[in-house]
Amino acid sequence: MQTSDLKDLDIAIVGGGYGGAVAAVALGRLGAKVSVYEQASAIRQVGAGIGLRPPTIELFRELEIFDAIAAVSSPSDYFEILTATGEVIQREDWPKAGDYAQVNKTRFIHRGDFIDTLLKLLPEGMVHICHKMTGIEDRGDRATLTFADGKQVTADLVIGADGIRSVVRKQLFSDDEPVFAGAHAYRAVISDAATYGLCVDDNLRLYMNERGTMVYFLPLRHRGQVSFDITALSADDSWAPQVTKDDLLALMDGFDERLVNITRDLDMDTVTSRAVFDIDPVERWHSDSVTLLGDAAHAMLHHQGQGANQAIQDAGGLAGALREAGSVKDALALYQARRKPDTDALQRISRESWQADSVDTAFPEKSSIK
Repeated sequence: MQTSDLKDLDIAIVGGGYGGAVAAVALGRLGAKVSVYEQASAIRQVGAGIGLRPPTIELFRELEIFDAIAAVSSPSDYFEILTATGEVIQREDWPKAGDYAQVNKTRFIHRGDFIDTLLKLLPEGMVHICHKMTGIEDRGDRATLTFADGKQVTADLVIGADGIRSVVRKQLFSDDEPVFAGAHAYRAVISDAATYGLCVDDNLRLYMNERGTMVYFLPLRHRGQVSFDITALSADDSWAPQVTKDDLLALMDGFDERLVNITRDLDMDTVTSRAVFDIDPVERWHSDSVTLLGDAAHAMLHHQGQGANQAIQDAGGLAGALREAGSVKDALALYQARRKPDTDALQRISRESWQADSVDTAFPEKSSIK
């Protein structure tokens, strides 16, 4: 689209998580008039650490926000998969790190630091909190949002970045419910001094046993911490299941004693507990004036660490499509055509996870996506 057309474009983003926030940065850079509507009274990210992959880092360079992200993250060289007792099964460098003009290492960042950094990059007044969307009317070339307080907003482009239980998706594109993966994830952020010597560098390690329990050990050494995640099989599909210290210790039976000790030391008030869900691939993400982004379009399991990265890549892909296409309608079709093949593949791969006795590669996506 022409620069003048982009500057006249009103864009409403539903959801202020990292996908919506990066989309706001990217689309704001085009000159569009962007508003972000978040239902919570404050935008915050609880939980733990995430890894920003090399293509994501390259996008941050293009958006000229790399320095801000680098200041609150640590670079990593490789991902290591180990047995429960610490024998190495696979160790591989992060894919694509050397594919760019500058080396882009995967960087580990706390979710809270990530969203705080992004929000500071947005102009004052762009983000509107306490706006719970209850309805959306697609009018063809425009769309109207209705919020819980009765307020309405009409925009040339509405982006549903409202997560796995997306209202935008449910009302316009697919009313299929999220799919339970038969597992729980228990997460905490702990001091690196409390890891019994396991925190030795800035690389991700995954310990697994043959019962399907996996421990993700993700260093955040720039803030003196480690993100500690226990993922285990379960039949309980409640969104926020209850868990006790004894439950966690039972899961850790047979693991390296240092991992057991870390678990024993956990402050249970700081442990987040959630059932693991994704969604089946959505056939169509867009109309002529509404589209989905991130988990709203393609929520995937966390095993490959791709959920946040693909939401961010969606934001970059959407901005690129708007620059190239002649209209919003054409841009949304181009955006889905480019992004959906990769996200469909990653959704499938993330469901496969790993088995302790048959790990061929740490990065099964290498043969499936560009």
